[in-house]
Amino acid sequence: MKILLADDHGMVRQGIKMLLKETYPSAEIIEANSATALQDLIADDTLDIVITDLQMPGPLVIDVIKKIRADGSKVPIIVLTMSAIQQSAVRVIRAGANAYITKDNAPEELIKAVQYVLTKRRYITPEMTELLADAYVGGSDKLPHENFSEREFQVFQLFAKGKHISDIGTELALSINTISTYKARIMTKLDVKSNSDIIKYAYAHGLV
Repeated sequence: MKILLADDHGMVRQGIKMLLKETYPSAEIIEANSATALQDLIADDTLDIVITDLQMPGPLVIDVIKKIRADGSKVPIIVLTMSAIQQSAVRVIRAGANAYITKDNAPEELIKAVQYVLTKRRYITPEMTELLADAYVGGSDKLPHENFSEREFQVFQLFAKGKHISDIGTELALSINTISTYKARIMTKLDVKSNSDIIKYAYAHGLV
């Protein structure tokens, strides 16, 4: 089996590799340490499965997933992330991922998810089933944050964690002016006036 493992933290990759090797000792594991590397390597049509973090330097991982699906690739993709944010989970599955797992649950869930998605199925937990049902049945009753673009939602999450514009710009490799523009859009869509309002909204809706 040929596995592409993408995470920008080396120790995390080592832990996941050890977990995978216990079940698949002969697997070839290729590593990527950024979304840019993921984007370059994911087009390899000899891959059997992709396991990737959601938040990494470079392009949005969710956009990488969308592009590879638009190009016709059927390679199973598991998103393994620190984020338990419900909105992220729904967006990832809609983009074309086969599974969404939090790193807290990785030891119990990852191998099970790998086994499922290798048969071209989606690995959906009961919690995810409920989230997806709510997302599709919700109709026009969308909450303001559900109208964010992928990048707006990413910037929103970082503001909700109390990060400053310069820190967000550094983390996402974007200029301060670009982050300021995203912030203005976010505040308009949420109808809020300050950073503290963004944080309050995020906590009120379970988005951090």
